This record gives sequence, structure tokens and C-alpha cells, in this order.
Amino acid sequence: MTDLVELMSHGESTVKRRSLPVAAAFAATAALLLTACGSGDDSSKGNDKIAGADSGATASAASPSASSTTGADRPEITLPNGVKDEFESWKTGDATKDAVLADAGHAQTATNDAIIKGTSDTPGMTFYYKGKALTSSTQWVQKWLDAGITYTGTTRYYRPKVEIFDNKSAGVSYCADESKAYNQDRKTKKVDRSSAGKDGFVLYNTRLEKNGAGVWQTSDGTSVRGSKTCVQ
Repeated sequence: MTDLVELMSHGESTVKRRSLPVAAAFAATAALLLTACGSGDDSSKGNDKIAGADSGATASAASPSASSTTGADRPEITLPNGVKDEFESWKTGDATKDAVLADAGHAQTATNDAIIKGTSDTPGMTFYYKGKALTSSTQWVQKWLDAGITYTGTTRYYRPKVEIFDNKSAGVSYCADESKAYNQDRKTKKVDRSSAGKDGFVLYNTRLEKNGAGVWQTSDGTSVRGSKTCVQ
């Protein structure tokens, strides 16, 4: 089982080259989060896939369907032309797990939307995040603004694994491929298309909690950039 303490030690805290839609300044409590059991850590020479992930045919979706989760009054989040989130194998067939996965995906898209809009004060951020995760994600968006950059291109999210802890808490781990998403200067609009190499792949471990409206909000998490679990 992956040691989450090790994952925490690798968490991103500054804007680096190609640190794209990473809500990754999370400070996590190891006991609360889902770990990629059986996947091995970054030093392992064994299987680099998240245990339990669907390794068969993968269907892509521009965004998880909000209608598949709850009837809550959800904020509309639409990424602009040239920016896309793709979610592969983001459905399990289990209604509860699919609701958790959908809201985990919405949280990522909310962060991306905030980065592109140039403000962390968006309805999506407070709707899909809470607690430590909201604080960290807000700080992360601000780092992008301070650096004067945004991004363009496609980010692919894949190999999701979800575990339901109880009726109000769950954990989700998944990978992100940022190899086709590129930093862009906000003023000059110049795009940096140089390769990010293995740093373009990120492993996430997140905790979600269900609120009174039935929304699974991301409350905590970690990320590992360049994780062998996700590098393809």
C-alpha cells in the first residue's frame, strides 16, 4: 500500500513549469485519505497502476455529468475554447461511487476555471471545496496569478479509484496527464509548448465529504508530480 506520508512529502507548494490545474498545496492527514493500495510507491519496480483501476477500454467525457449526482443548485462552469478536461473511465456503475467521482471531477474543473478567469473568488470553488482543500486551492490559484500565467490545452484525468468510507465521507485517487496542456503568459498570450516530461503526470489522493445538499465536497488531499504510478 502506498505510504501517504511519503505522498505528503512530495506535495506541490509552488508554481513550477507545467504545474497546471493542480490543487496541490494540500496539507493532508494520512489517516483520513484514500491510498492507492497495492500500487507501490514511487521507488517500486512493480506494477505502476492504481489497484482496482479500469485497465480496459476507456471512454472520455468533457466533464462528469452534474445531473448524475444531485439536484443541488450547481454553479455553471464552462471552460473556454482551447481548454478541455477529459475524464476517462469516470463511471463505475455504482450510483454512490459515480456521484463521488463526478464531484471530484467538478472540483478539478472549478480550479481550472478559477485559474483561467484569474480569480479564486468563483462560485465553483466554494461549491466543490471546503476546509483545508478550499484554503489550499485558493492559495494555489493565487500563485498562478502572482506568476502572471494561465494555461491552454487539454488535461486528461484517468485511473480513478474510489472508496466509500461511510455515508458522508469517501476517498478518491486518480492520475492527471498534463502533457497536452501548456502554460500561457497572461499579458503576451505566448504559449510555452516545451515538454514537461514526467512532471506532466500527477497522482492525486483526495478526501471528499457529503454536505447537506448532497454535494461531495473535496476537503483534503495530496498530489505527487512525476509519480511512476501515472507516468505512461
